[in-house]
Amino acid sequence: MKRQFLWAMMAVVLVLGLTIQPAAAQYPTKAVEMIIHMAAGSSPDIEGRVFGAELSKVLGKPIVPMNKPGGGGAVAYTTLFNAAPDGYTFAWNSMGILTSTNIGNVPFDYAAFDHIGQVMSQPMIIAVRADSKWKTMKDFIADAKANPGKFKFANGGTGSSTHLVAEAVAQYAGITVNHMPMGMVRQTTGLLSGEVDLNSTVSSQVIDLVKAGKVRVLLSTGEKRMDTFPEVPTMKELGYDIALELFRGLSVPKGTPAAIQAKLYDGMMKVSKTQALKALSEKTGLSIVTKNSAEFTAYLAKTDGQIKEILKKAGLYRSGGKKK
Repeated sequence: MKRQFLWAMMAVVLVLGLTIQPAAAQYPTKAVEMIIHMAAGSSPDIEGRVFGAELSKVLGKPIVPMNKPGGGGAVAYTTLFNAAPDGYTFAWNSMGILTSTNIGNVPFDYAAFDHIGQVMSQPMIIAVRADSKWKTMKDFIADAKANPGKFKFANGGTGSSTHLVAEAVAQYAGITVNHMPMGMVRQTTGLLSGEVDLNSTVSSQVIDLVKAGKVRVLLSTGEKRMDTFPEVPTMKELGYDIALELFRGLSVPKGTPAAIQAKLYDGMMKVSKTQALKALSEKTGLSIVTKNSAEFTAYLAKTDGQIKEILKKAGLYRSGGKKK
């Protein structure tokens, strides 16, 4: 009986193996959903749609953008968390996978997913209207210290990467501001209308406004100055020992077959070399900086630790709870 049972189990394993391997080899056989954590018209949406259109050419099936805004990425990552691990759902993700998880907006952390790789990266920026009395970030910090809690600081949403940057700026500069979670589109219009005083955002949201003379950039958060705004100092140049860079990468539900993950990574790398992505990089200020799964996962782990410290000092850290 024991021998018969073992033979039966071996037969099941063999059948499953033969079934799964062709499925992975043929992947994809239908449209693939790409979850975007911000609303239509936002920078992640515009970038994701360019990437998705190119990836659909590589994979030979439609890549369907699915906008899931809310909670600084919480809605998007919850959707991914609950998706089947079959390769037909992936996230075009960003730092929200580390901020929304550490701020307690979801009951899991970044390790609840498998990470295909990183494709792009850029610093974030702090912007004001061109007619603002603050000509430099030092001007604003001095004013904010003299008037604690007076100024409104827009971000894309509670738990988002832009919220994290606004918190980091306030924390390192020793100032108090009113954080305004508004969504990436509205925070830009709110800056122009005077609804808010400052905007924590990405270059692609304001680059045309800077060229039009309507917005001024005071600060960037990268390791070095941006090619897009070479005159703008970094946080490190102001004496604050921190750098935070926004990234774009691909993540899938935990347990997605390795062969399918490999196909997505191969597709990602092919797209990273296209003229379309190069043009996107030049237009938005995003740099094409690729990482494989191991490199991207290690980067997420390191950055997750840094973000925890910022949020803990700000009194915003909440445990993400159980992982899938």
